[in-house]
Amino acid sequence: MCLLAGACGGGGKKDEAASTTTQPPPPPTVDANAYPLTGLPRDPAAPPRAALVVKIDNAPKALPQAGINDADVVVEEGVEGGVTRFATLFHSRDAASVGPVRSARSTDLLFAQQLGRLLFAYSGANAVFADLIRKAPLADVGVGRFPALYRREPGRPSPYNLFSETRGLYASAPDEKTPPVPLFSYRAAGEAPPEAGSEPAPRGVQAVWKLNITTTAVYSWDEASKTFKRTNNGQPHLDAAGTQVAPENVVFQVCGYRNTGLVDTSGAAVPEAELIGEGEAWVLTGGRLIKGRWSRPTEAQTTTYTLPSGEPIKLTPGRTWLELVPLGNLSAL
Repeated sequence: MCLLAGACGGGGKKDEAASTTTQPPPPPTVDANAYPLTGLPRDPAAPPRAALVVKIDNAPKALPQAGINDADVVVEEGVEGGVTRFATLFHSRDAASVGPVRSARSTDLLFAQQLGRLLFAYSGANAVFADLIRKAPLADVGVGRFPALYRREPGRPSPYNLFSETRGLYASAPDEKTPPVPLFSYRAAGEAPPEAGSEPAPRGVQAVWKLNITTTAVYSWDEASKTFKRTNNGQPHLDAAGTQVAPENVVFQVCGYRNTGLVDTSGAAVPEAELIGEGEAWVLTGGRLIKGRWSRPTEAQTTTYTLPSGEPIKLTPGRTWLELVPLGNLSAL
């Protein structure tokens, strides 16, 4: 069920009869010696710790962001008026600066339930979402609880100037040591994506969020770096250090967005992504485009991404950007 109201579906459920006879795919797994959110070899000397989620804005005034290229996984979600925000997931690496840190949404919590207990850094929430955060199985490391861990960066307009850093956020919750649950399956080192069920990556794959304004993200394969370079509203998406966003994998999860019945300070409706159910999924990995399905039958289960055959889609070990794309807003260029 949704966090705020009754059942929610994802972009095309199976009929009831089929769902009673089809076994759900097994949850993703990674090698015991690999980091669960990247599939890369784990540093045996690194102390165990939970995942850290930091909410970062993607409004035009929030650019450039810090820390987005240090995260294991970045989830892009639609918020009010066609703007997007990022839920940045840190585990294997740290970032000396992350931000601008912004407020929480119910989509964050619905997604994060898959990861197990985690740390959650954010800059506030309305009364309804704040109550959800209090009840969620997470360690609240937001600015309201630990204001000394956050700073206002000069030269940026408020509220797009609030920043933190991951080591300090982790130090505020030293007992949170359970690693996150894997979100994706990975190919072995040097293993290529299967040709069956995939095609060469097109010139670009585009995701759009459009209401009062339009946010457009495009990813294009770069053979030299073996990554997918991102543009944000037609411009190379550069972080605060001037480095373009270019993950090894991009997962496009096509889903509905429902109106929560709440409004922000401008009067715009606050949406929530429909992450329970199933729908279309496109995956960019290893220079190829794989078209499959995503499925998450209940909040207690992890989303699976599968080929039409039912086999799991395996990613290149490395960083992944997950795009929660509104229905009808995903296309190849």
